[in-house]
Amino acid sequence: MSPADMVLTPTGLRFMGRIFPCTIGRGGIRSDKQEGDGATPRGSHQIVGLLFRPDRMPRPAPWAIPIRNGDLWSDAADDTAYNQWVRAPYPHSHERLRRADPLYDLVLLTNWNWPDSRPGAGSAIFLHQYRRQGFPTEGCIAFRRDHLLWIASRAVPGTRVIVP
Repeated sequence: MSPADMVLTPTGLRFMGRIFPCTIGRGGIRSDKQEGDGATPRGSHQIVGLLFRPDRMPRPAPWAIPIRNGDLWSDAADDTAYNQWVRAPYPHSHERLRRADPLYDLVLLTNWNWPDSRPGAGSAIFLHQYRRQGFPTEGCIAFRRDHLLWIASRAVPGTRVIVP
């Protein structure tokens, strides 16, 4: 492991010499991640994208992509766009990326089950803002806003996220 890797530990996510308190999925950590189980998948994942709400914050890094009205993420395991960024109108099950709450104001995308997704193996694992400390996610890794901004300003495409 490298100091530039993000490593989930019992006390938080270790990255660049710091440890950030975080929350994980309500289903714990699993090697056999499935759609809807609420688990954070065990393994070595990579950061593949950075999304942000330009109406709520400045661009956090040069490679960040704005989240626009109508941006969605498919979680419809029976659709060819499963676990892909899609645009409205999209008639299948999905999650809105442009939310009323601040959870997805800043999102680091991982390559979990992407780009060649296996139906039912679980959609998008993001690093995003948490609702509150200790409140579990649906499988993502979530942080306090200022910590997420610090992480996003230093992560680059390819940064590893290791979930032992």
